[in-house]
Order: sequence, then C-alpha cells, then structure tokens
Amino acid sequence: MKSRSQKVGRLRPVEGLMFDLDGTLVLSDRSFSGYQVLPGAVELLNRLKASRVPFVVLTNGTHYPSSEQAPKLRAVGLPISDDALLTPSSVAADLMPRRGVKRVLVLGTPGVGQPLAQVGIQTVFPGEEGSEQVDAVYIGWHPHCGMKDIEKAAHAIWNGAELYVASDVPFFATAHGKSMGYSYAIAAAVRRVTRVPMILTGKPSLHALRLVANRLGIPMSRVGVVGDDPLVEMIMARRGGAVGFGVTTGITKARDWAKQPLGRKPHYVLGGLGELLKAPGIRNQ
Repeated sequence: MKSRSQKVGRLRPVEGLMFDLDGTLVLSDRSFSGYQVLPGAVELLNRLKASRVPFVVLTNGTHYPSSEQAPKLRAVGLPISDDALLTPSSVAADLMPRRGVKRVLVLGTPGVGQPLAQVGIQTVFPGEEGSEQVDAVYIGWHPHCGMKDIEKAAHAIWNGAELYVASDVPFFATAHGKSMGYSYAIAAAVRRVTRVPMILTGKPSLHALRLVANRLGIPMSRVGVVGDDPLVEMIMARRGGAVGFGVTTGITKARDWAKQPLGRKPHYVLGGLGELLKAPGIRNQ
C-alpha cells in the first residue's frame, strides 16, 4: 500500500459519513447486552455533530431494531439518534415495498421483522398458519434456527417466494473475538436446498449504500464509508464509488489492509478514529 499522504491526495470530497458499528465504534459482547466503546468513537461523533457533518451508522446486525439499539448506544455515550442507526431490516423495509412484497416469512427474532411490520408488510414466522404462502423469505438474526425453519423457508421459495438475506458475512468482531453470522449459515442451507439467488439487504449490498446516501441527502460518490472489514464495507465503498476508510480496531489490522486487492482496499487506513477529521476531503467546519 502506498503512503497515507499519497492515498489521501486522491480522495474525492466527502459530504457525509457511514460508520460500521462492531469493530469500528464498539465491540459488543456475545449476548449483545453490553458494549465496549472503542477509543475516540464518542469524541469523533460529537465533533461531527458539532461541525454539522451528517453521519449514519449501518450495522449488519438485526437482533434489535434501531428503536431499541440506538438508546443502548446513547447510554454508553455515543450520540446516535434512532433515525441515524440503520440495519439490514431498515434496508429491507425500504426495498421490499418497491418490489411489490406484501407478506414475508421471517427467519429471525421478533426484532428482525419489526421494521417490516412498521411499513405495513405482513410478517409471519415458521409455525404460523400460511407461512409457506408469502411473497418473500427474509433471513436475519436467528440463533435458535432449526431444520423445520429451513424446511418452511424452502417450501415458501418453491411456492414462488423470493429470498432476502440480511447479512452474508460469516463472522464479525466482538469483545471476545470472532462471532459467527447466523444469517450467513442459515442462508447457505436454504440456498443449497432451493438453488435460488438471494437479494442481500445488508452490507456490502448497494441497496444498503443507496439507503445510506438517501438518508444523508448526498450522492453515493460523496459518502465516506468507515469500517473494519475488507469483504464488507470496503467492497461496498468500491462498488458504489464511495470513499473507503479502513480502521484497525476490528478484524483487520494495518498489515492485513496492505495485502488486500484493489476491490477490497480502503482509500485510506486510519491509525485511529481521530485521524478521520484530518483527512482531505472531509468537510470539517
């Protein structure tokens, strides 16, 4: 990787920011009941708010809807409003109505389907009547998934339902190391049985980046994407023409960023979150 100064000199103007959550701003415990705030996160977000630089946080986690998780984050000092916290279910709730989806089989906890229900989509869960007669199957955080759930999803798809998946990431950073992404494993099983394509709603989906840009009120090319995973945030940034900022506090260290191919490489590697405000192209009033 070339020097930081060479990389920074080519950065496009950034008018708004999208932050990953786990590994970038916090490290969660395995039960998602507590957070270890990473150094500089509170200070950075407060400075962005004071400077009126718009930002959102996009997590691939669907265990909690934004209305439940954002207050937990504010309780540990992160100034993140409910509207500024997005999940793959937020993306699904934006995308599905535009694709004519009215009834969905949810493989996940109640929080996975709540954003869908809030926009008028009828949600059903495995075991409920009519769960195989739906427009779509949506796979999210489902730690207690069983074979009967997978079978219900398969039958729904064989009956014509589309497959939506919240996250296709095999693991993510927590305070205790790598934790497995349940939706990744469940979707792999469903797809192995049904042989259907999936519509991804979480990162690195461009559906997700488009929602981020819309929330920020800027083009995708003016979004700065800050994250710790080359296979997630940086692929999304590169594909969408955004500007990628890699952090070293999660699953990827500086030496690992340097080894990434161009399609997974950040435009700039941050030694600490505070460096973001010093990067040319960041509007810092």
